[in-house]
Amino acid sequence: MKRFKCDCDTAVFFGATTCLLCGGILGFDPARLDIVRIAGSKNDIWTDVNGVRFRRCSNGITYDNCNWLIPEHDPDVFCVSCRLNRTIPNLEERENVRLWSRIEAAKQRLVYSLLALGLPVNSKVRGWPLGLAFDFVEDQRSNPDVAEEFVLTGHEDGVITLNIHEADDVVRVRVRESMNERYRTVLGHTRHESGHYYFEHLVAVGPALGEFRALFGDERQDYGAALERSYNEGPPADWHDRYITAYAASHPHEDWAETWAHYLHITDGLETAVAFGLYKPVARDIDKVLTGWSEFSIALNEIMRGLGLPDAYPFVISPLAADKLRFADRIIRAASNRPRPRA
Repeated sequence: MKRFKCDCDTAVFFGATTCLLCGGILGFDPARLDIVRIAGSKNDIWTDVNGVRFRRCSNGITYDNCNWLIPEHDPDVFCVSCRLNRTIPNLEERENVRLWSRIEAAKQRLVYSLLALGLPVNSKVRGWPLGLAFDFVEDQRSNPDVAEEFVLTGHEDGVITLNIHEADDVVRVRVRESMNERYRTVLGHTRHESGHYYFEHLVAVGPALGEFRALFGDERQDYGAALERSYNEGPPADWHDRYITAYAASHPHEDWAETWAHYLHITDGLETAVAFGLYKPVARDIDKVLTGWSEFSIALNEIMRGLGLPDAYPFVISPLAADKLRFADRIIRAASNRPRPRA
């Protein structure tokens, strides 16, 4: 992620709504992928320093959990990120607002990355049949009054479902430990599940499917049986040599989704390091990116260990896993060269 600044040249966070130095009101313009200072609020019309007029996202106005802006003449009350939502939890429950807001913060980072890479981000909720949507729901394990008995995070037909209690740190860490995972985050979930979505539209229907199968395996093999075998037997002993994570070994679909998620982890993480002067600039060449990330992630993990915290990136990228990341890079580059429809 790039380094954001207020017009007064003060560094600000991606989700900032106010500059702590000058007191200016801030918003994120997804068209420019940048934070802008806005002024004036007559009829909720705000103007940046160049005279561009915006409205604020309704979720930001009502719940203070979104700083994304909407072009003045766009009739939608929700921003490019929030209009992807198909289902949100019952917000009369204060705890749900807190958890949902954490999820929205992660989704905004996902959408930023997708837009920055030039990928199509279209809302199924707004009439795009092949678009993307999100269901953020709870189940009876946490709320006996809801209809769903058991909600798993997953993707189906363009809809990403996330149990909102993945945003509860205690619950998520408990699940991570029970599944013997080294990494489990809300942002990681959204990136992984978006990989399933983009597989359907960028790989499964394109000329690269044969190359995918040669590299990842045949995705037509029985998914349920493969996952059951993985849960019962665990990953193969040599999974480190062939996969980016142990879970990636369960099925070619999961191998792809984990690879996609790590591609977003790596490119976003390294862009942030470069933007803050923590690493030398790297051209968008996948081999240079992988080399840069290997070097920087070691330093990052040493910093975390020096603070008494777990490694931020507890993974080793094998040569075969790197080949899969290169494949993902080629798929993304090819997609970003296509005309991009409006979200």
